[in-house]
Amino acid sequence: MIAASNTAHIHIYHLKRLFLFRASMVVAEILLLTIAVRLSDSHFPLLQVMFVVGLYTVFTIITWLKQPKTPTISLNYLFIQLCIDVLALTLLLYYTGGSTNPFVSLFLLPLLLVAAIFPKPYIWSMAMVTTISYAILLLFPYQPNHGMAQMEHINNAAMNTHAIGMAASFLFSVVVILFFVVSMAESLRDRERKLATAHEKSLRDEHVIALGTLAAGAAHELGTPLGTMAILTKEMEREYADDDELIEQIQILRAQVDRCKATISQMSSSAGQLRATGGKNMVITDYITHIANQWQNEHALTQLKTFYPEEKNAPELVVDDTLQQALISLLNNAADAGAQHIKLNLNWNDSLLFMDIRDDGEGLSDEVQATLGKPFVSTKAEGQGLGFYLAQAVISRMGGNISIQNNTENKGACVHIQLPLQDMRAEHG
Repeated sequence: MIAASNTAHIHIYHLKRLFLFRASMVVAEILLLTIAVRLSDSHFPLLQVMFVVGLYTVFTIITWLKQPKTPTISLNYLFIQLCIDVLALTLLLYYTGGSTNPFVSLFLLPLLLVAAIFPKPYIWSMAMVTTISYAILLLFPYQPNHGMAQMEHINNAAMNTHAIGMAASFLFSVVVILFFVVSMAESLRDRERKLATAHEKSLRDEHVIALGTLAAGAAHELGTPLGTMAILTKEMEREYADDDELIEQIQILRAQVDRCKATISQMSSSAGQLRATGGKNMVITDYITHIANQWQNEHALTQLKTFYPEEKNAPELVVDDTLQQALISLLNNAADAGAQHIKLNLNWNDSLLFMDIRDDGEGLSDEVQATLGKPFVSTKAEGQGLGFYLAQAVISRMGGNISIQNNTENKGACVHIQLPLQDMRAEHG
């Protein structure tokens, strides 16, 4: 049951809090033992109790001195420590009244601790440990003398009724902890996860807003020089109309200027200056084919193939330039990683659109995987580290998910994209 969570870790703060609790328990046990020596009769198992308390104290000191120096510890390590606490408590209660000892409710403390910070397999395991320990105290009481007086005391009806009532109360407390406290702790952990996700999204949105502001400023500053270059190239075409070789070079230069102007227009659109032509109705297969052909024309050295399910009717969606730019950025990343062949697989159902971009490039190193999704982190010499980051922002804005991982069957990487169809359908738009 615990093996499944073998690699889970928790902050060492919880172990230090456990040591503080143990120290207070040891002090309390020594005080109670001193009182018991003064008030108890000759039948009190003083040596046994002193042995258990002494052993528990030595174990606490050794564990404190040998505690891990790392900021985190495994869940298994902390769980075993709590199980040892339950064992020590069971031995102390066994020699001091068993299930009739009023301190038997201390069995609930380890269970509460586990319920608050551990996953469910550990919680059920601790419930079994504490329940078995209580059952041992109830069914096998400590009997130093087997005389008739002792047997009559054990079989007293009132005492049996009291023991049964305490057992029922203990089991009820365990059930309450398992079903109510565990659910509350799980809700709190889920809330913390959602808050962490929201905080991460907020930070990512701040980066996107900053990039959008820079994009708008760059579009404004570059618009004038590009316009001047476009006018000059047009004049040069007229002036050197007889020079075919120079005209061909000028046309290439003008095509590059037009491409820069189109890119700046997309930057302005992404920054919030949305144009009326920003969203258009297209069948999704035609849209992907258009993007693939446009990208293939500029990357002749890399082969791009698209695959669609032919037996399905392709939905008509409202698409914009930001999604196109995100897909082109992902394809560029695959080509820059040395891919010779790229496959773009498209599929859909009634509610979701799926896209996989697989390549045979170098794949992802451990360093790259650790920095995926972070802006301004790039492995390319002249890269800005924004391709995957902006693609992730676009897919997230559309309510979808994107992930990337190495191919398991061969070299290269695979990008998985999932988008909701409800808000993209043409009839909805």
